[in-house]
Amino acid sequence: MKYESQGVAKLYFVAAIALFIGQILFGVTMGLQYVVGDFLFPEIPFNVARMVHTNLLIVWLLFGFMGSAYFLVPEEAERELYSPMLAKIMFWIFLVAGALTILGYLLVPYARLAELTMNDLLPTMGREFLEQPTITKIGIVIVALAFIFNIGMTVLSGRKTVINLVLLTGLVGLAVFFLFAFYNPDNLVLDKYFWWFVVHLWVEGVWELIMASLLAYVLIKVTGVDREVIEKWLYIIIAMALISGLVGTGHHFFWIGTPDYWQWLGSIFSALEPIPFFMMTLFAFNVVNKRRRDHPNKAAVLWALGTAVMAFLGAGVWGFLHTLAPVNFYTHGTQITAAHGHMAFYGAYVMVVLTMISYSMPLMRGQKAANETAQKLEIRSFWIMTLSMVAITLLLTGAGVMQVYLQRYSSEPLPFMVVQDKLAVFYWLRELAGLAFLYGLFMYVYSFFAKGKAVEDVA
Repeated sequence: MKYESQGVAKLYFVAAIALFIGQILFGVTMGLQYVVGDFLFPEIPFNVARMVHTNLLIVWLLFGFMGSAYFLVPEEAERELYSPMLAKIMFWIFLVAGALTILGYLLVPYARLAELTMNDLLPTMGREFLEQPTITKIGIVIVALAFIFNIGMTVLSGRKTVINLVLLTGLVGLAVFFLFAFYNPDNLVLDKYFWWFVVHLWVEGVWELIMASLLAYVLIKVTGVDREVIEKWLYIIIAMALISGLVGTGHHFFWIGTPDYWQWLGSIFSALEPIPFFMMTLFAFNVVNKRRRDHPNKAAVLWALGTAVMAFLGAGVWGFLHTLAPVNFYTHGTQITAAHGHMAFYGAYVMVVLTMISYSMPLMRGQKAANETAQKLEIRSFWIMTLSMVAITLLLTGAGVMQVYLQRYSSEPLPFMVVQDKLAVFYWLRELAGLAFLYGLFMYVYSFFAKGKAVEDVA
């Protein structure tokens, strides 16, 4: 660690992992509620568990992105963070606001929560992923603006690199597109139309810029490959991601009451969306093969390569499987969508945050890399979590294909709940895979505390 202010990142990373554990615990709870409908009812109904699961995902990834930026930017800019104190203050504000919001979901009926937080003054609640009370959304905007100010001032007064500028562009886009969360029109078509401006343009737009810049930074550090080579790849990848991702929003507009031309635009540009992810996979393996040094942090290298591969499979391949309008006509809203969502989020964003944590945490503890025992545990946790997510994805895909046939495609379609009963075996197996994933996550956390022989410090 070259700059003292990079240590701020540790706060964000610790909070991110703690919230990640919470997210998976609620995911496992939901998985069991799929097959044991009254599990934890009425204490934690399925709709509440789902709200907490998805909201924790968003919040912990934001903590991860912020921590990554606070670690990366000072080193890239070659100067201390503009205001470490502001970063710490915003951390506690964000953490307290997030914790209170989750407790609100769990302890107060949602309609009552809307009343208590005066949602009627500026109605923003009730939409998937954006269930946060208006006051929490305002807090998120304040935290995001303070964060971008802090990062922006550090970049402006220091060295400007492609990685810094791409990251800053992604972070500004993240904040700007979140403002659509405050627009909640009465017209349901308009509501869904602009709702996707937050959800899609985050995960298939500006977040991809953040992911690409974080991955490029780690690859430079662990391979020693020339910055110019990596920056050229980065330019091409983000151009393709933005061109395909922005217009590709149209694949969400097929069946919500928008004009027919969205079926063409959405299908064509969505078909291009796997390309930047495939390029990212080629980029990562190409850079690692050309490496000029063997970095002692083998776990970070594995996470970086895993990010590229799993992002391509989850966001690219599984996204493409059901993104063309004639196919999506049958598959939208089925377990195929859930399969894509799980692997895409894990591959593209969960893994890149874990890559940054794996690389930076030893440095913040005064080590080049974690000890041998810790790295073996971390590598084992990588395989357990990744293979568990592959199993979850394949099981949900199988459930989705069967659901499409029985419920929507066959000559005598069956009712929704009849079909769900027939899918129970997939859900039970998915629950087992979820428990295995949780075990892998606990192993990942334990690896940070494992004692062992220090690795050889290779410059």
